[in-house]
Amino acid sequence: MNTESVIRVADLRVDYGAKTAVAGIGFDVRPGEVVALLGTNGAGKTTTMDVLEGYLRPTSGSVTVLGHDPYTGRARIAPQIGIMLQEAGFFGELTVAETVHAWRRFTPNAASVQDALHLVDLEGRARTKVGRLSGGERRRLDLTLSVLGRPRLLFLDEPTTGLDPESRRETWRFLKQMVDDGMTMLLTTHYMEEAEFLADRVAIMDHGRIVRHGSVDEVLAQDASTRIRVISDAAVNARTLPPLPDTEVSDADGRVTLATADPQPVLRLLLNWADDNALRLRGLEVRTASLEDVFLDVAATGRTRA
Repeated sequence: MNTESVIRVADLRVDYGAKTAVAGIGFDVRPGEVVALLGTNGAGKTTTMDVLEGYLRPTSGSVTVLGHDPYTGRARIAPQIGIMLQEAGFFGELTVAETVHAWRRFTPNAASVQDALHLVDLEGRARTKVGRLSGGERRRLDLTLSVLGRPRLLFLDEPTTGLDPESRRETWRFLKQMVDDGMTMLLTTHYMEEAEFLADRVAIMDHGRIVRHGSVDEVLAQDASTRIRVISDAAVNARTLPPLPDTEVSDADGRVTLATADPQPVLRLLLNWADDNALRLRGLEVRTASLEDVFLDVAATGRTRA
């Protein structure tokens, strides 16, 4: 089995004049692996993807994709990569089959129209005009066009943005099948559940740097705290709660969140306080930290630092 990295990034830096978009990051992607680049808008994800796809020359650092510099060697890697943008920009008056046929004309080693539509279960919509497709169907058409040339490496930019939960999970199923068949993927997403479902490893970016990196379990292990959440109201909020030892308290989105490494005594104090004040804690929830919690903590720390 080939274990050489499909993507290698070392000390990558991208400056736009006085502004630094990517500040010396490094990571790799191995064959058959899915890596998710996470971060808030402006964290540096899109700039990093632009460099890896060969559209942007880095200011400094070393980047290889399939063994080549993606900027100077883009003609060599182009037949081996696929790119799924947030929106491909279809002609609404063409049918689904006509759209795939048009893409085949400039795609080396392209799959047949029938095989392409079968891959994403769009055979029954072949004669339907693209403008009449649902959002989920359009995204599946985006996907099949991005893999029309049977690429070794697929770049995914927010692959399920705007989809309903059922369509999103259907897209995950298609992507998972491609990974099982040996495809390598690098994706950006704002859906933490999507990253947890698809990715072997995640890299969370903030202000141009990778601040968390590893498998989902490894990233979560860096935040050993438990979250206790209750619905916030006039009587129960961050200001009215009693002092709680070694606990971070936040009040947002209609909930009070307590983050602590030792939840049992905190829960005891919280419940005793509610009993003493004849209060009912509505929507009480206790769970370990999720990837979304880690992401939000990184985002909050970044805003504070900025």
